[in-house]
Amino acid sequence: MATANQRGQDAHERGPGTGPGTEASDLHVLAARLRRMNGEINRLVHAFAGSHGLHATDVQALAAILDAREPMTPGRLREHLGLTSGAVTACVDRLERAGHVRRVRENADRRVVHLHYEPEARETARRYFLPLAEAAAGTRSRFDDDEVAVVIRFLTAMNEELRLVRTDEG
Repeated sequence: MATANQRGQDAHERGPGTGPGTEASDLHVLAARLRRMNGEINRLVHAFAGSHGLHATDVQALAAILDAREPMTPGRLREHLGLTSGAVTACVDRLERAGHVRRVRENADRRVVHLHYEPEARETARRYFLPLAEAAAGTRSRFDDDEVAVVIRFLTAMNEELRLVRTDEG
């Protein structure tokens, strides 16, 4: 049963003039919940960045390097983060100085540089973000496989749509 505080939060997130179950209400609640989740994740990211002398963008870069399906290059990192080449160079320089990444020249073409997440730094991040992973696992356990598949499909589609709305202004 929802507490009065939870019911009030739900009403606040729905906004005025939107009844339960309406498309406008559902979209408003969804947007509010996504913003809240994004805010909570950003709080953790900023705390990690601050405790390691990094910028939040540096942590985004680390995540991109970690999640890349093939070796990350500075050029691909620039496209992923939407930064200038100079800003990516400064970011990679900070990450390298802090011991989080190393640049490795490709053997076949020495002009190509791959960015590798240092194992010790990866383990440090894994330990720091363990509560986030545990929260995700705990949440996932409350849903069956079909429900999780729908959530993954939604998040994939949402990320694709968000990628399309990037602007030159940021």
